[in-house]
Amino acid sequence: MSSYAIGRAKRIVGELRVPGDKSLSHRAALCAALSEGISRLRNFSPSLDTERTLACLRALGVPIEIAEADDGLAVTVHGVGLEGFTPPERVLDAGNSGSTIRMLAGVLAGQPFESTITGDASLRRRPMDRIVHPLRLMGASVRAREERYAPLTIRGGALRPIRYRLPVASAQVKSCVLLAGLFASGTTIVEEPVPTRDHTEIMLAEFGAEVSVAEGSISVTGRPRLRAREYRIAGDVSSAAFFIAGALALPGSHLLVRDVLLNPTRTGFLDVLRQWGARIAIENVRRWHGEPVGDVRVVSSQEARRRAEPLVLSGALIPRVIDELPVLAVLATQMPGGMIVREAAELRVKESDRIRATVENLRRMGAHVVEYADGFAVAGPQPLRGAEIEPEGDHRLAMAFAIAGLLAEGETVIRDPEVAAVSFPTFFHLLEQIVER
Repeated sequence: MSSYAIGRAKRIVGELRVPGDKSLSHRAALCAALSEGISRLRNFSPSLDTERTLACLRALGVPIEIAEADDGLAVTVHGVGLEGFTPPERVLDAGNSGSTIRMLAGVLAGQPFESTITGDASLRRRPMDRIVHPLRLMGASVRAREERYAPLTIRGGALRPIRYRLPVASAQVKSCVLLAGLFASGTTIVEEPVPTRDHTEIMLAEFGAEVSVAEGSISVTGRPRLRAREYRIAGDVSSAAFFIAGALALPGSHLLVRDVLLNPTRTGFLDVLRQWGARIAIENVRRWHGEPVGDVRVVSSQEARRRAEPLVLSGALIPRVIDELPVLAVLATQMPGGMIVREAAELRVKESDRIRATVENLRRMGAHVVEYADGFAVAGPQPLRGAEIEPEGDHRLAMAFAIAGLLAEGETVIRDPEVAAVSFPTFFHLLEQIVER
């Protein structure tokens, strides 16, 4: 197992673009495959997760070409329509990607053949009953290990539409049901108790599906003919979050991140930073394919350190910051009042138990942290000291604690830094470009 050593930084200065958004890339590949014609996807995410989605689609008979381009990875997808998929010759492997297995399961539920999809050891521990139940309601045959875990063996065909209320706030589960709804005769409706990222409904409409969005519910009409598209993918705001947090924490920093996805279901991180008094400017706002895009400028300032009480994150805000909570916990150690996170039990069933792992690694760095069943409390401000960090195979933990290493006295060692490639293969390279020591 390799490691990455990082020391205290003076500041972060520079301008950069982050790779294409991972959530958009998964969905664009799926919608392109379901379309008729040739789609060209620009600035596609180079992550290992999205590689798994492309590999699974190829195994289902979808021709795909990948090339390097000036504006990022270019992916060409020869769509096969709703009925052009072919039975895979072997078990589909989603790797570490919850998005791949959960969303592709919705497509597999509409196929008149049997297929099995699984993942790595981490993914096989993550709950899949939340998609097994609605897919069975729609008429698909789905077998799961212990009725809850991958591998999933799915045989589908003509599905029936359902009205389904999500038991947990999950964009992946919502997307699974909506994608399965494409194969149903009639209108499938998903009700969500708390708004989650809405990329699937926006993208389905962009590719020609009949989608209706009302407060608290999304409906899709089955059996559409989706149309191939040229689609440019905005920069991943969850990837940009690590650099933005580092710039805010280090005095004298100034950072500009260009062409970032600014969908309001994904910008809760920026809203939290503003509550801390952060100087964040959104510039050059425009829309790409129904999604807002802009440049994010952050300047470190003492105003971001004047809050006295803990910042409390809970309720409807949690789905909007779910991927950024580990790096927010790191940042909270530098902020007066610190931070309290509640109603975030979903963190325990991510790539790792992110509540426990975040708490344990912060304690290794000498931080005072309290763990709850559904979150944690981080005191602040408090000094951090260099330590050996165990990300437990979780890409977001590896990157969050690399930022912690910039703030700590002494050397911080990140074990198994390669896990960052799950979402952000160039993370450490870009970090070195903007850090001044």
